[in-house]
Amino acid sequence: MKAVGGSSAAGPSYNGAMYYKHHIFFCLNERKPGEDSCALVGAQAGFDHCKSRVKSAGLAGPGGVRVNKAGCLDRCAGGPVAVVYPDETWYTFVDKADIDEIVDSHLVNGKPVERLLLPPDIGR
Repeated sequence: MKAVGGSSAAGPSYNGAMYYKHHIFFCLNERKPGEDSCALVGAQAGFDHCKSRVKSAGLAGPGGVRVNKAGCLDRCAGGPVAVVYPDETWYTFVDKADIDEIVDSHLVNGKPVERLLLPPDIGR
């Protein structure tokens, strides 16, 4: 079967559509105590809440949003972190209200949440 379509700034498309409109990855990597680690600063709770919010908002699935766990994303010092693709938007978050804002503003309305953006110079 031959794929029909092309590509866009957001990546390859087939018949003009991406499989998921947004794909959000949450770093859940755990390091030794004393080392920066998303798992040690609430990443799992953020992931769980985002997955629940996306599902309850009817955004989950093909053509919508996919919420995934990830291993280390090498942004440990800013943790917990998540990244939204295809937009390549990196976030840090503190609580469920931050996740709600990312879902409502970015995933629903396409507007990144400026106050939660992870500065580009934050790494391990």
